[in-house]
Amino acid sequence: MPTYADHRFAVAPMMDWTDRHCRVFHRLLSSRALLYTEMVTTVTVIHGDRDRPLGFSDVEKPLACQLGGSEPADLAQAARIVEDWGYDEVNLNVDCPSDRVQSGRFGACLMLEPDLVAECVAAMKKAVSIPVTVKCRIGVDDQDPEEGLNRLADAVIAAGTDALWMHARKAWLKGLSPKENRNVPPLDYDRVYRLKQRLPDVWIGINGGISSLEEAETHLAHVDGVMLGRAAYHDPGLLAYVDTRLYGMETDAPDLLAVVEALLPYIETELARGARLSQITRHILGLFQGVPGARKWRRLLSEEVVKPGAGIDVVRAACAEIDGSSLDRPAHMG
Repeated sequence: MPTYADHRFAVAPMMDWTDRHCRVFHRLLSSRALLYTEMVTTVTVIHGDRDRPLGFSDVEKPLACQLGGSEPADLAQAARIVEDWGYDEVNLNVDCPSDRVQSGRFGACLMLEPDLVAECVAAMKKAVSIPVTVKCRIGVDDQDPEEGLNRLADAVIAAGTDALWMHARKAWLKGLSPKENRNVPPLDYDRVYRLKQRLPDVWIGINGGISSLEEAETHLAHVDGVMLGRAAYHDPGLLAYVDTRLYGMETDAPDLLAVVEALLPYIETELARGARLSQITRHILGLFQGVPGARKWRRLLSEEVVKPGAGIDVVRAACAEIDGSSLDRPAHMG
């Protein structure tokens, strides 16, 4: 049986998006979703200002930190720091295809070096007591995804990984940009399903192109967990139904206007610490997708928040544009 905790649903780590402000907001929508940091390099964790990439509020937990790196000793040291900061999990990025990541010999290019990835996982497992997980692609470039993914999975499982998150597309390291790598390579969910069938006792989650909780439920018939990225970010209201639909909690989905109200004290605290209002409100722009007043909501939170002295009154004014009687959206249940 899988030993990984009950993380049936996660919000993917996304560079420039899943910062601490985003995660506080997402936690107000779902108490059970596993949340991830943006990818943080081992160099940053070991030698940088740690509060910026690692700082978080306790309300964000359960919370995982995703590391980028390929030196086992550095990853072990960084993982210890992550654990000391109070994270619930440390994840190794074998997914990102950007040129910067490739030049540092980590991310998706590590799909070609399964033995090295296994060394990294083993070093991290030895260093910490929290779960060590891996997020990878099904292959890169001309690599055979049957053989390549099996080799990587077998290697990191032998090294002790607690879970595998699979982005169900190849990454093309040459010829496609990072943005194109999120859309152009075709999705192959069946390849992830086959891996789970071959390794029934290994916790395996799926990621890539999943846009609704209905789709998530379909995948959960084949794998242990589902991770949403862009869909959860651009239409965060769907997160309000995760606890009831995917975890069976007997509770009403949170009122979305009440969620914004609950976020206001956090916004005030962060503004007092020197944050800009736009740094926080950019994450909530998509909250009222399809609701009357949503366009005015987005306009106010795009234009007014950048003005000098902008504070929570701007957010309250934006809320006043929303038709509260239209908030029970069946689309979120789809």
